[in-house]
Amino acid sequence: MRAFTTVIEHCPDTGLYVGYVPSLPGAHSQGAALDVLNSNLRDVVSMVVEDNAIAEDRFVGTQVVVVA
Repeated sequence: MRAFTTVIEHCPDTGLYVGYVPSLPGAHSQGAALDVLNSNLRDVVSMVVEDNAIAEDRFVGTQVVVVA
């Protein structure tokens, strides 16, 4: 079993949650709720992992950018 870091955003235009896995190109999905998005991402990650070599997931962190 492997764990992957995901980035999740909420699109105000569609109302959908959008998520992707930075270490797996092509691993992205969307859902109307976070639990739906999580399920969709699990499915996509499984498919991408089956088809490709896996890059190492090295989450660095987040940062805040202040704009005046």
